[in-house]
Amino acid sequence: MNAQATVALEKAKRREPESRSIREALGIAYFRLRRWEEAEAEFRALVELSPADEFAHHALARALVKQGKRKEATPHLKLARSLRPRPDLEVDERAE
Repeated sequence: MNAQATVALEKAKRREPESRSIREALGIAYFRLRRWEEAEAEFRALVELSPADEFAHHALARALVKQGKRKEATPHLKLARSLRPRPDLEVDERAE
């Protein structure tokens, strides 16, 4: 179904190129189809649209690794880890 989804998502992207949800869904579909370069392009656009999005950086890094671009992926992996919420640092409201 991913191949079929890309057709509809590409049309939607042409109408709303700034839509993060469309770009994310399209990147995921390309990734699942092993179309690494196209997945990279979508995740790169997602990072540009939302630089503090942990998933965008993580997904971009994975697409880069799949293409053998480990050195380029490393900063995105590090940034994704730093942006990931840490449940151990959250205040437990029940303790109050």
